[in-house]
Amino acid sequence: MRVPLLVLANKQDLPDAFGPAELSDALGLVKIKDNAWHVQNTTALSGHGLEEGFDWLSQAVQRRR
Repeated sequence: MRVPLLVLANKQDLPDAFGPAELSDALGLVKIKDNAWHVQNTTALSGHGLEEGFDWLSQAVQRRR
């Protein structure tokens, strides 16, 4: 069974944080062709990006039905 993969890239408020493309490459996500995945920039202290990430996940799960 294929399940959507959401990666929450926390600490985006720090200057040396990996961006989504760098993180995708580092984790090898770009090699995943047959499964939905998404990297969402987040800053947990402020909550920035969390709602967007979980919205993507919710929509991805609904598309599977």
